[in-house]
Amino acid sequence: MNWPYELQIGWRYTRAGRGGRRNRFISFISGVSVLGIALGVAALIIVLSVMNGFQREVRERMLSVVAHVELLSYDGQALPDWQATAAKARQNPAVVGAAPFVAAQALIARGDEMRGAIIRGISPADEATVTPLAAQLKDGPLAKLQPGGWGIVLGIELARSLGVREGDKITLVAPSGDVTPAGVTPRLKQFTVVGTFSAGHYEYDSGLALIAIEDAAKLFRTGGPSGVQLKLADVNAAREVAGELARAMGPDIMVRDWTRTNANWFDAVQVEKRMMGIILTLIVAVAAFNLVSTLVMTVTDKQADIAILRTLGATPRSILGIFMVQGATAGIIGTFAGVLFGLLVAYNIDVIVPFIEHVLHASLLPASVYLISHMPSDPQRGDIIPITLISLLLAFISTIYPSWRASRVQPAEALRYE
Repeated sequence: MNWPYELQIGWRYTRAGRGGRRNRFISFISGVSVLGIALGVAALIIVLSVMNGFQREVRERMLSVVAHVELLSYDGQALPDWQATAAKARQNPAVVGAAPFVAAQALIARGDEMRGAIIRGISPADEATVTPLAAQLKDGPLAKLQPGGWGIVLGIELARSLGVREGDKITLVAPSGDVTPAGVTPRLKQFTVVGTFSAGHYEYDSGLALIAIEDAAKLFRTGGPSGVQLKLADVNAAREVAGELARAMGPDIMVRDWTRTNANWFDAVQVEKRMMGIILTLIVAVAAFNLVSTLVMTVTDKQADIAILRTLGATPRSILGIFMVQGATAGIIGTFAGVLFGLLVAYNIDVIVPFIEHVLHASLLPASVYLISHMPSDPQRGDIIPITLISLLLAFISTIYPSWRASRVQPAEALRYE
């Protein structure tokens, strides 16, 4: 194939490693620059993939407990007709499940131990159509939540902190008390622990308790379900569907989707991911701009060659193209080598991390701390494509100044001392 001579000479300069100690040194520096770009790109892909994996794992565990959308009364009391509200919500084709609930905060006490918790009154049969956790526990602990039975299902960490197990008695203290001639007395009710659950999310495992919806309505005196939980066909469309439901339900119903309920957590993750991306991009930038020093050294070493090419008719634009090809080639090789290596590690991290743990005899992700015993990874095209383009752009920018200097070399000056 007859390539333009700019490409041929630029490629020859890129792979040149013979011809003297100086050429070998320049080739070594060029190789280090390529390796630096590759490692920077790979590190950026691996780190962002792991962060995406953690975000996906936490989101899935969170959504195993909470509904995609909640319809609530503004005063915290019972909805006038929750069945009608649920039926109206189901008219939206995105809604595939609905269940009533009562939610309130209370204190759970056993002996000297006392913990604050969110108490959720549920209908086990309806709840199973909305949250995966309820579907999983439908024939287990949730089947024991009978109206008037005053049974309670605790998160595993909450039960552990209270030191209780199935069959033990606990006392639930409602936030609003009864007014008596002696003053306001707290409203207490004894419950029997009928089971525990583990959602894999510490916030819910340590601060959520489930009881029968009828018991919750009596205890907190709501008069009935205070809200309706909805399951959507597409969890990622929760915000848009919530907007549609808010317009359909009118001003008397508060509509809240899971992205707003947990907004602080997701905002923190996005900020952390963005800052990590910026920091690692700077590593790629440093490696890319190492090409500047490589090309400057090459231009200095090849001044005689540049002068000869100029005398043979090469234009300054052609000289510019030769050295831009050399720098761009190093950037392209480094970038795509980094993408391939990063994807190789990201897709096989579930094998690599256990191997490292076996070699080091250490656990990199203790389940007692992170509640995830494996390293998750989720490479996404929306991260990989920008990383590739930014790396190529930085490599291209780094070639401009040295190439421009090469194009300004005057043949007479370059050959004066040759």
